[in-house]
Amino acid sequence: MKSVYTVLLLAIANTFMTFAWYGHLKFSELDWFKKLGLVSIIFISWGIALLEYCFQVPANRIGYSENGGPFSLVQLKVIQEVVTLVIFTIFTTVFFKDESLKLNHIIGFGFLVLAVYFIFKK
Repeated sequence: MKSVYTVLLLAIANTFMTFAWYGHLKFSELDWFKKLGLVSIIFISWGIALLEYCFQVPANRIGYSENGGPFSLVQLKVIQEVVTLVIFTIFTTVFFKDESLKLNHIIGFGFLVLAVYFIFKK
C-alpha cells in the first residue's frame, strides 16, 4: 500500500510542479496575467511549487526503504522521473494543442520505461 501512496503523491506533486514550471507559458494568454512582470510570475510559480513540496516530501518519506517504504533512493528517483514525463505529456497535449508528440519522443519515453525495468531488476 505504501507503494501506491508514494506513486499517487508523486503524481499530485508533479502535477503542481508542471504547472509551476510551464503553466505560466499558457497563463500568459489571460489578460490579467499579461500585466504581471517576471518577478510576480516567479512568485506565483514558487507558490505553486510550495504545494508540490507538500506532496513530494511525504511521497519520498513514505516510499524510501530506510523509512520502512518499498523503494530504494534510486528507484524513487526513477519513478519520479517517469511520473514527471507522464504528467508532462498529459499537460502538454491538453494545454498546448500546437505541441505534438513525435516518434522520437515516444522512442525516448520507451527507453525510460526500459530504465525503470533495469533499475527494478534484482
